[in-house]
Amino acid sequence: MEAKNTQTFRSLSDNVGQFSLKGKTFLIPEMNRIGSHLIAGTFKGFGINAQIMDTYKGLDLGKEFTSGKECYPCQVTLGDILLFMKKEKERLGDGFDPEKYVYFMPEASGPCRFGMYNKYQRIVLDSFPELKKLKIGSLTTENSYSLEGMIDKGETRNLRKVAFFSVVVADILDRLLWRVRPYEKKPGLADAFIEKAMETMCRAFETYGGKRAFDKILDELEGVIEEGKSIIDPTIPRKPMIGMVGEIYLRTHTASNQDVIRLLEQYGAEVVNASIAEWVNFTTYENKRNAMLALRLNLKQFRLKKVRRYFKQLLSHGIDLFYQQYRQKQIYRRVETLIDLPGDHQVAHLEEVLKEKDLFSFDVGTEACLSIAGIMEYIREGYNGVVNVYPFTCMPSTMTSAVVKPILTRAKVPYLDTPYDGSYQPGREAAIRTFMYQAEQHQKRKGRKEKETYDNKNAH
Repeated sequence: MEAKNTQTFRSLSDNVGQFSLKGKTFLIPEMNRIGSHLIAGTFKGFGINAQIMDTYKGLDLGKEFTSGKECYPCQVTLGDILLFMKKEKERLGDGFDPEKYVYFMPEASGPCRFGMYNKYQRIVLDSFPELKKLKIGSLTTENSYSLEGMIDKGETRNLRKVAFFSVVVADILDRLLWRVRPYEKKPGLADAFIEKAMETMCRAFETYGGKRAFDKILDELEGVIEEGKSIIDPTIPRKPMIGMVGEIYLRTHTASNQDVIRLLEQYGAEVVNASIAEWVNFTTYENKRNAMLALRLNLKQFRLKKVRRYFKQLLSHGIDLFYQQYRQKQIYRRVETLIDLPGDHQVAHLEEVLKEKDLFSFDVGTEACLSIAGIMEYIREGYNGVVNVYPFTCMPSTMTSAVVKPILTRAKVPYLDTPYDGSYQPGREAAIRTFMYQAEQHQKRKGRKEKETYDNKNAH
């Protein structure tokens, strides 16, 4: 038994990590559709054969090799890789070689179960003799998703910069879709447009990403936005604004959340989902914050070697965060001259919101930090309702719900929890209809209040 356990742990450490992608096919699970494809385009621009796997079609396989107690995205992504490998084996026959692939499954530190996905999936893959040599390429929040060891050392920082750029552009395309689709001149125009736009931007990153020709990419983005604007029917009045937060996979993976944004739009909403870039900035901010705390502690204890180490970490993460925020602002400034898309939240500001309201602490960590503060910002910005999307039993999102529900009740802002586990709840659509009725009433009350304020101001 001891020897078997030793072998299991050796397999985990040997086959989960950061492996060279040279000559490999890099398999990326689809989370956010646009973001995943733009990331793949970015890798291709650096000479890496990246491929997005079909998603959700292998869910039965994912469920077959899990107990149901795992976080739902773990089941979905496990099904994706098992089905892909099954089809590749059928397609290639004796020529099938799992060593030619690297399966991308990152991880996060802290109490979220996301940190265990690749470990558990490694055990499942090892239960198939032919898949034991399939490597799992894992990036981690502990080093802000560094790519060291996966590509040539001289290109590591360049690829990371372009990858972050693609994340922000994907956020812009998502926000453009959500801005356009509720007001489209003809049903289906927005969906057809966004597919074409995604292909355009994928080619842009594949063509210009490796050259770091950011202006060329932005030129392409401007053309996409101009086309998207032409779809909007200006005679349709603005609809209730709904802010969305929650666990990053569920709130961006339309199959897993049963296309909740489209359903909200069907009942009269304009939705803004929390961005992917916000999470990337959060992980870098957290690393910078932790390095600062460690630096202060070791200064007090006069541990000079550790002081130097944490000072280097603080400087490194600080530079990364500065660059990310600079690039993000650059893109949003370029876009806001063309169309009124909502901006993104600054992570440092979100921490100040939590401190000011004494609601939560970044010391606890997890996505609850972003969700709780993000909801408070939605309230301040005048949104008409908030939706929290998450896997059933997700701890960070359950904490979010516990903290914000009483606040939104007092503020008279409609709030809806939407947990998912693959089942279809019979009352789901009725709950969303009710929520949207409340959001419409909130919009009307807000409109009347603003009119009264305007009239009183002019009367004096």
